[in-house]
Amino acid sequence: MSRRRFLTLSVVLDAVLVNAGFVVAYLIRFGGELPRFNFEAYVALAPLLTLAYLAAGYIYGLYEPEHTESSWAVARAVFPAITLGAVLTAAISFFGGPRFFAFSRLAILIAWVLHFAALVGWRALALRLGGISWPEQRILILGTGSVAAELADELRRREAWGYRVVGFARSTPEEDLSEEVAASGLPVLGTAEDVPAIVAEHDAHRVIVVSPVQIRELVEDLALCEETEVRVEVVPELYEVFIGTVDSMVADIPLMEITRRTVAPWYSATKRALDIAGAAVLLIALSPVLLFAALGVALTMGLPVFFAQERVGRDMRRFRVYKFRTMVRGAESASGPVLATSDDDRVTPFGRFLRRYRLDELPQLLNILDGAMSFVGPRPERPFFVERFVREIPGYRERFRVKPGVTGLAQVAGGYATTPERKLKYDLIYMYHQNLPMDLQIVVETLRVVLTGRGAV
Repeated sequence: MSRRRFLTLSVVLDAVLVNAGFVVAYLIRFGGELPRFNFEAYVALAPLLTLAYLAAGYIYGLYEPEHTESSWAVARAVFPAITLGAVLTAAISFFGGPRFFAFSRLAILIAWVLHFAALVGWRALALRLGGISWPEQRILILGTGSVAAELADELRRREAWGYRVVGFARSTPEEDLSEEVAASGLPVLGTAEDVPAIVAEHDAHRVIVVSPVQIRELVEDLALCEETEVRVEVVPELYEVFIGTVDSMVADIPLMEITRRTVAPWYSATKRALDIAGAAVLLIALSPVLLFAALGVALTMGLPVFFAQERVGRDMRRFRVYKFRTMVRGAESASGPVLATSDDDRVTPFGRFLRRYRLDELPQLLNILDGAMSFVGPRPERPFFVERFVREIPGYRERFRVKPGVTGLAQVAGGYATTPERKLKYDLIYMYHQNLPMDLQIVVETLRVVLTGRGAV
């Protein structure tokens, strides 16, 4: 059974069994009958309760491979999940108003027993009959001490979950090889300097750093490898635990992830829906402003009104971005590509007005609708500068892991002339901490910039 199929089956079966458990609990509670007054309270709450139980299952890891290792492991995960679900059910029915107060409290207790038996039972049966095939995760361990050997041993015990240790790498050429590593039978493939090449050669998905190394240089080297997308984790020292968050555990060994590349699917879907709705509404609502800007450009600078330019977007894909023209015609015919400055004499007076209030960016609503951009994200840059910055600025390629935006943290915190290095720091801060409240805050700050002209050229 594939991982995707198992997860889909888990969610569907859990949803069905949770509701079946409530129905059977009512039948037991009321002697084989479903009294309308009491049962209607359940029917009204059924969708919400289903989501509550599925969320509780997610919180306690029912949809993670580590909790399908054995029937006992499943039971340990199901117990707190259905307990939380029962508590939420009681709270919703009690505080939800008179309509829901008739929900039988005894039925909740009976349902708890039924839910435990059903959710543990079907998983135990699935494990016994077919097992689960999890996608392979190829792992390189950076370090050759006893902790590295212990970590490798624990991961090899979890091969049923798809873990494959490809080998070790020394943190420095002088690092000692522990007896445990020597006895493990796994190869020592090189040193920290060789990690990008080892990752590419062995198609590694994760690098776990056990021995002290220059983490920043390692991550930057991996980020510069076009063919690789690897997750980097460290076994933290005590002081690192104080300033960071432990993301996972292997036995009793904590791991901190330092290369978070993705966001939750619900966030991506919600953000895309808001982008489409927002862009469509703004194109209609701001049509008078668009007309004013177009006429202003035509009268003060002549045609063309719009300016289309190739930019680099997510995953280094190129697309054409649209703006109102703010510079004289042929602005770069003599100089070639040049970054904007605070006193750029190529910008016309009306163009400076458009830039001051960010009105030149409005045509990018079309880029949002076609999916090349979002409202919030790193600003898209021209290929000429991207190629240069990738060579000169460590980690610059990282910003292309997400979709570019019309506005971003770098824009509201700085301006057109902020240095690329400083913009990159803002972009990475946004990438690794993005959420809907942060997006809203950036949009609000952008409106303040538009209304006050702060931070613009």
